[in-house]
Amino acid sequence: MRAMTLAPWLVMVALVVALLAVVRGGDRWHRVEWLVKPAAAGVFVLTGLAAGALESSFGQVLLTGLLLAAGGDVLLIPRDKRAFLGGLVSFLAGHVAYGVAFVVRGVDVTAVGVAALVLAAVAAPILRWLWPHVERPMRGPVVAYVVVITSIIALAVGTAQRHGEWALLLGSVGFYLSDLSVARDRFVARGFVNRAWGLPLYFFSQLLLATQAGPR
Repeated sequence: MRAMTLAPWLVMVALVVALLAVVRGGDRWHRVEWLVKPAAAGVFVLTGLAAGALESSFGQVLLTGLLLAAGGDVLLIPRDKRAFLGGLVSFLAGHVAYGVAFVVRGVDVTAVGVAALVLAAVAAPILRWLWPHVERPMRGPVVAYVVVITSIIALAVGTAQRHGEWALLLGSVGFYLSDLSVARDRFVARGFVNRAWGLPLYFFSQLLLATQAGPR
């Protein structure tokens, strides 16, 4: 049982290390990213299924979020603005699916409200930081994205407070923070450093969420 539990984490470590090496390699290794990145996404989707995601409404909605995140991963591989926007929409829908899953699981409404106020105070400086670097056509989608991911974290706090399921909150926060690495790389300053911390944080956060997809 323990080996089965550790297996997806060990596989993910190997794939994330390989992905970072591919990204570090630049254009000559770009084609390999089409193999490694979808494989890493497949690990967290399969982990969700193995955890029993199909056995409950909560798990089914969470699995939908995992699938949408995996789709976003693929759409971010091409170096194309339209693909990037498609990836943004897919990740946004994934966040929304997670939020719906938290509501289905049950939330503490008071905790959600308090968390929303605190998180709004965090989101404001993030938008101020990004705003000068975001081209006008992308400003609307970026604002919508920040509002949604902030709301999802508030819902995760509500679920954690009601049921004590802090792994769901930790995974959601990791997803949120990894989005900042994507935003910095896309709008502020491109560089390997964004991927160096953003990719591990993203994939391990998704994997953590996937392990929680089983029936409660």
